[in-house]
Amino acid sequence: MVDIERRAEAVWMGDLWTGKGYISSTSGALQNADYSYATRFEFAPGTNPEELLAAAHAACYSMALSAALGSKGYKPENLQTRAICTISSQESGGFKITGMQLNVRARVPEIKEEVFQELIKVADDGCPVSNVLRKGLHVEIHASLVK
Repeated sequence: MVDIERRAEAVWMGDLWTGKGYISSTSGALQNADYSYATRFEFAPGTNPEELLAAAHAACYSMALSAALGSKGYKPENLQTRAICTISSQESGGFKITGMQLNVRARVPEIKEEVFQELIKVADDGCPVSNVLRKGLHVEIHASLVK
């Protein structure tokens, strides 16, 4: 068994409504990407957690589908996965991620529709992001107060 860690960091400055932050990843794919209340809830330029979660799901699922197809001898020419992450306000206050929808378009030579649909399910079962969204994840928090 091999554990692989991927890391990212978010910094937030100020209150929720007028504050702002940035997100970076150690790979360099994200470098001080701006996010704020406005980028999350008002469609201002910048990113937000739900967009990043959708991107992660789309990328992971595309790779899982490629693996599922390859395991049966199919070589996809093109897989396009669009993920839509929905966040909804709650009557009790706050927000909750309430859904994720994947829309997949694939060009796979010589595959029959029924086989393709079976492999769509295999990919979902094998996609780590699908699995964490479906089943939840143990989250461990280590916190320290800086004075």
